[in-house]
Amino acid sequence: MVEPRQDGAWTDRRRFLQAAAGGACAFGVAALAAGPAPARGQLAEKGLIRRRRSPWFSDLGGGALRCELCPRHCRLAPGQRGPCRVRENRGGRGYTLVHGNPALVQIDPVERKPFFHVLPGSRALSVSTAGCNIACKFCEVWDMALVRPEEVHAYDLPADEIVAQAREARVQSVSYAFGEPVVFFEYMLETAERAREAGLRNLLHTNGIIARPPLDALIPRLDAVNVDLKGFDPAFYREVCGGELEPVLATLRRLREAEVHVEVTHVVIPTLNDRADLQRRMFEWIRRELGPDTPLHLARFYPLYQLANLPPTPVALLDRARAAALEAGLRHVYVAKVPGHEGENTFCPGCGEKVIARLGFVVEEVRLRDGACPTCGRAIPGRWA
Repeated sequence: MVEPRQDGAWTDRRRFLQAAAGGACAFGVAALAAGPAPARGQLAEKGLIRRRRSPWFSDLGGGALRCELCPRHCRLAPGQRGPCRVRENRGGRGYTLVHGNPALVQIDPVERKPFFHVLPGSRALSVSTAGCNIACKFCEVWDMALVRPEEVHAYDLPADEIVAQAREARVQSVSYAFGEPVVFFEYMLETAERAREAGLRNLLHTNGIIARPPLDALIPRLDAVNVDLKGFDPAFYREVCGGELEPVLATLRRLREAEVHVEVTHVVIPTLNDRADLQRRMFEWIRRELGPDTPLHLARFYPLYQLANLPPTPVALLDRARAAALEAGLRHVYVAKVPGHEGENTFCPGCGEKVIARLGFVVEEVRLRDGACPTCGRAIPGRWA
């Protein structure tokens, strides 16, 4: 499509989008840095806005509590917060400090979540608060996720108001993403219940580090989940992410068992998690445990936060990883944050037909017919309707 301009700067839409995204994270961090959209004209306020008692604490006696949300099971003395920064023991009672206080509320294409097999071309209302239960050295939103809630500007938006805004904006889903939704679990669960009642889809993008009971409570409200599988080496998880690998694998297995639509994101970081043998083991694990039709997003790393000294991922390294994933038997392997790459598109694994064409987060064409390839009729797994 050609869009002429008087100054002649950019006339081809594809070239413009490639240029706009090429220097940043494919419409990712650069767009997020602009800040969240205003919530019904409300001004964000700095500092704690509301706290809420949480049922996800157990009493250890003597005023001490244990947080039950994630496998870390943090033991908190009175007055102490967990390393997530948003869960606190106040006088022997457990509180969440971010209930109804999102630091980010904005509308995004669903492809940005990223979901490539869920309602292509639709929009989602994204919600996130301060806090995270791990601390990745390459965090893209560290100034929201890795700080205390008092340090960010947040809105006062109860669950009902989030759903009302989503319906007013005519989006098709609510997305819990950008920061780590596990740490605002109570807010997410309540919002997901209201969203489901309103006929909206619930999308979750998570690091996957969540305990089994809260995960089981959330699963009935979920339509799709994208899990960050940051590497396949426990040492990498501990040293670079401040977390453990096994809980992530357990979450992925449970989601598969519950028949939730799952997509996986893996950021390829030069010298840290790009060993070919570990990647091959990861791809084989995904095929064996989650199924060969599981969409895998191989994302380009860009220098930021505590890894600003590393170079961006060479595209050749992403190409090698994609080829290895396809060779391992995965059928839908994508290259993320490289606008214009062939790996942004969805191909039929039966006949090779391109069934969804994308450029960055822009869907240019959807050729599916009732969720199947129009050429050979093979069904393409996803949530298309």
